[in-house]
Amino acid sequence: MASQVLVAANRGPLSYDLGDDGTLTARRGGGGLVSGLSAALARQPDALWICAALSDADREAVRRGVSEPGVRMLDIDPTTYDDAYNGIANSVLWFTHHHLYDIPREPVFDAEFRRQWDSYVAYNRAFAVALAEEAGEGAAVLVQDYHLALVPGELRELRPDLRISHFTHTPWASPEFLGMLPDDIRSQLVWGMLGADVVGFHTWAWADGFMAGAHIDDTSGIARATGDPQRRVQHQKRGARIRYTDVAVYPLGVDADELRGLAHRPEVDDKLAALRAEVGNRKAIVRVDRTELSKNILRGLLAYRELLTVHPEWRGRVVHLTSAYPSRQDLAVYRSYTQAVRELAERINGEFATPDWQPVLVSVKDDFARSLAAYRLADVALVNPVRDGMNLVAKEIPVVSDEGCALVLSTGAGAYGELREDALTVNPYDVSATAEALHAALSMPADERLERTKRLAAAATALPPTAWFTAQLDALREV
Repeated sequence: MASQVLVAANRGPLSYDLGDDGTLTARRGGGGLVSGLSAALARQPDALWICAALSDADREAVRRGVSEPGVRMLDIDPTTYDDAYNGIANSVLWFTHHHLYDIPREPVFDAEFRRQWDSYVAYNRAFAVALAEEAGEGAAVLVQDYHLALVPGELRELRPDLRISHFTHTPWASPEFLGMLPDDIRSQLVWGMLGADVVGFHTWAWADGFMAGAHIDDTSGIARATGDPQRRVQHQKRGARIRYTDVAVYPLGVDADELRGLAHRPEVDDKLAALRAEVGNRKAIVRVDRTELSKNILRGLLAYRELLTVHPEWRGRVVHLTSAYPSRQDLAVYRSYTQAVRELAERINGEFATPDWQPVLVSVKDDFARSLAAYRLADVALVNPVRDGMNLVAKEIPVVSDEGCALVLSTGAGAYGELREDALTVNPYDVSATAEALHAALSMPADERLERTKRLAAAATALPPTAWFTAQLDALREV
């Protein structure tokens, strides 16, 4: 049966486990976005989520024809997938959009890059073909993130009747960084996005970045941003009619009821009791991140070290709870960064620890229950990315904090625009300023901290995932 609402994303709402006896068991995915999208799609008749099979068990499910209602997994060749996901999406597009390149050495666009780019094209084409097969006449298709940047353009060629949107959860590169890509690759990337009727971002900073880089005048066609107040891109491929792509902003928020429910489960209560036993009556600075290069964990730890150096009155009176989930450990640069986080935490403990006080409690593992417990315990939340699409942690901690928390937030977080009035904001590269902001946050009177937390939580929950998705779907239906 053809679907009228379709979502395309690299990761789906479920995954499969393969038992020793060959039995396949479906397991629901976690995270606020998956929950929100799943809830929103449940209200749409015949909605479909198309995703990639990520594991051997997922691929086996596809081969056996096992499926769950409302989900279609694509069995993409593992080598093609690895080239597209690790070789291009995570090693090129992620670094480009987050401005992470070590410029004297990177990027290098050689024959191996071209081979991997061909895989990225094939991966995107597989999604476009599946969407074209499954979509009903005039259906709404909502494509998610930088992994699938070419899908709108591919799908537009196959099914011009469809209404297509694309949402990018990361920042969008400045024209200077986008211009590092080979000219033909940059053109393909931009034309891929312009296949959409609407492209969405978390903030106007990223949306404006997209429009600034969406200028094309070559053999493929012409594109130019029309600017304020319309915020759209006019474009025309050679031999085709003029089209428009609207540029919009939908700042993803937090589902307060769901998050608070998760944060007060017995498992979290047990983790909270264990953390309280370790922290004692000291104040807690909390950060929760993936060990992602853009998260700026190392400078955050250096700022904490400087706090203890410049303000020795805090020695023995504060503990830094650092949850650093391993991320992309199949890439050497990420493994090295994760190890550097461990080593710096150990050096700080070696320099300042006393028999009854450990300054840094670091957890380099994926432990969501511990993270929620740390949220509740936090006196200060440290969120200092160099560049981040949104950073939901900055929104989640104020929502579930038991006693209220002061938020130290960098200007590089996508959440900065919404939360800056009630946060202590810092330049993410300025370690000394971050140390002083931590001092100010720790010194903040309890009543001021609580009032700020209430306002932060209100801003954080303004557009929870279901409303976030519905707003995009409504806008697309008006195209």
